Amino acid sequence: MTRLDVLQPRLPSPVQEVRDARFGRHGVRLLLKRDDLVHPELVGNKWRKLVPNLAAAAGRPVLTFGGAYSSHLRATAAAGRLLGVRTVGVVRGDELADRPRNPSLARCAADGMRLHFIDRSTYRHKADPGTLAAILTACGASGAHVVPEGGSNAPAVRGCRALGEELRARADVVAVACGTGGTLAGLAAGLGPGQRALGVAVLRGGFLTGEVCRLQQEAFGGPRGDWRVDDRFHGGGYGRVSPGLDAFAEDFGDRHGLPVERLYVAKLLHALLTLTEDGAFPRGTTLAAVVTGRPFP
Repeated sequence: MTRLDVLQPRLPSPVQEVRDARFGRHGVRLLLKRDDLVHPELVGNKWRKLVPNLAAAAGRPVLTFGGAYSSHLRATAAAGRLLGVRTVGVVRGDELADRPRNPSLARCAADGMRLHFIDRSTYRHKADPGTLAAILTACGASGAHVVPEGGSNAPAVRGCRALGEELRARADVVAVACGTGGTLAGLAAGLGPGQRALGVAVLRGGFLTGEVCRLQQEAFGGPRGDWRVDDRFHGGGYGRVSPGLDAFAEDFGDRHGLPVERLYVAKLLHALLTLTEDGAFPRGTTLAAVVTGRPFP
């Protein structure tokens, strides 16, 4: 049995109030839920989603999926190193196999993760039983515990419920950036009466509302909590960071002494400021923004 105590987290993660006149002039109070401080290597929601899956793996190899800059792949690789568990990362884009490793994939490999590259068409069908079986065979990982892209499945959603519970009675609206929907699904289930969860999509497609519904059905047997997804702030798609968003993140970090991760956290904070300035939140509203990551070197 794998000993998970080496992944000891800092829980509950701290809640930090941010004094920002751009919110204050609209009568809105901003809190940051510092999940980026949960664990030095399994940052934020990655710890909350991965640990239940690692417990289910019970020492078996873990195979999971991600893109070339996936923070989920990095966290899984780090967990494998810390626990002495073999990990396999299936990476979207077979053309990447012939390129020099970017810093993110290089970190995965340094942590002992075996990287397996597949073409984008196959990647889109990775959940099909036949395709998945072929991938497992090609990776020599037929007995592995499979974790979906982003770590979002029923155990992960149940793990993220504690995030909402930690914020009960702390805020009126709790917002989180969404890639695969698992964190929002669990967060919403953990909040108390009268609280709302807001998911800010960081990629195009408009599919996240359906995904959150599906994940809550798998995890809890039906819908939980008051939540919605806003699809307007992805900035062109996953990994797209405009000069304007980059400048916003740099400015926010300078104002508040917080290095702002660009792919998720910057889009979340920018969305909350835009919504505040548009009058989406009544005066007296307390917002809590979940900081799910930190900049990767």
